[in-house]
Amino acid sequence: MEISATQVKELREKTGAGMMDCKKALTEAGGDMERAIKILREKGIASAAKRAGRVAKEGVIFSYVHPGNRIGVLVEVNCETDFVARNEQFQQFAKDIAMHVAASSPQWVSRDQVPASVLESEREVLVNQAKASGKPEKVIEKMVEGRLEKFYGQVCLLEQPFVKNPDVTVQELLKELIGKIGENIVIRRFARFQLGEE
Repeated sequence: MEISATQVKELREKTGAGMMDCKKALTEAGGDMERAIKILREKGIASAAKRAGRVAKEGVIFSYVHPGNRIGVLVEVNCETDFVARNEQFQQFAKDIAMHVAASSPQWVSRDQVPASVLESEREVLVNQAKASGKPEKVIEKMVEGRLEKFYGQVCLLEQPFVKNPDVTVQELLKELIGKIGENIVIRRFARFQLGEE
């Protein structure tokens, strides 16, 4: 099947992927635009895993102040080159993450940043809650693990449902961007300020 330049251009505009990648995806999908988008997303997520080890020292620090001036956020998002740091999609991502932090109040970027003392304390509370339910020991352990996963989903930025599209997590959104841009991208840190907060 012949893939037209117009189709390639349309797919490129929709996904931000390179021309050759768009053409390959359209050929593989037999010209079906939606299937081609799915193929590019899958390849992007796979290539994101390969790029994870590369050093990301460039990037932006983005500030966001919520209307009403009661919540403010600073977020640092890193990439590999200053060229990507100036990319519109990258900048929009940094802005979206800052807005997400303002709305969802995560405490840490990822689960490996959660202090052991916090985790221990949370586990203790969950074990006591589970025991109070009168369930057998085997079931209690599963309940605690399930609730710990839920806890991570509430307090870790990467595991939260993205505020603009709750069907995807921030981590999935990040992997998708890495796939589109072709560089390792890292949400390094953030600070959230709320008026009157201790």
